[in-house]
Amino acid sequence: MKTLHTAYRVTDLAVSLAFYSALGYRALGRVDMGEGASLTMLQFPDEEVVTLELVHRPADGPVQVGTGFSHLVVQVDELAATIEALTQRGLQPGPEQLPAGPAGPRTSWLTDPDGYRIELVQWPPGHRDGISADDFA
Repeated sequence: MKTLHTAYRVTDLAVSLAFYSALGYRALGRVDMGEGASLTMLQFPDEEVVTLELVHRPADGPVQVGTGFSHLVVQVDELAATIEALTQRGLQPGPEQLPAGPAGPRTSWLTDPDGYRIELVQWPPGHRDGISADDFA
């Protein structure tokens, strides 16, 4: 088994698509489910498959992010450059942080239009993509 993608329900599809497009995602396709409901599949340009699905069901009313969800993590190559580029695109990433000290990952946080939090992470040189058992050895 493996995880395929994450799905978020969004309140305003156009606003969410603008946000995620500014973040760097591109829409791969859309499934219309009738009565204004849809599923929009997103991926970063270098990804081979969908990694984020925006679920739009207007009849369900506004999204209310509860206390159970924490965040989505997006890996970046160069955090400072990413923060600058996203700021120029109208997004509001937070300042660069070093949560594990200077030898650890660099992170920044931003929030999408529905209140979902996104952590941007730049791994230290030589670190593999993502977290693995090596991080706990």
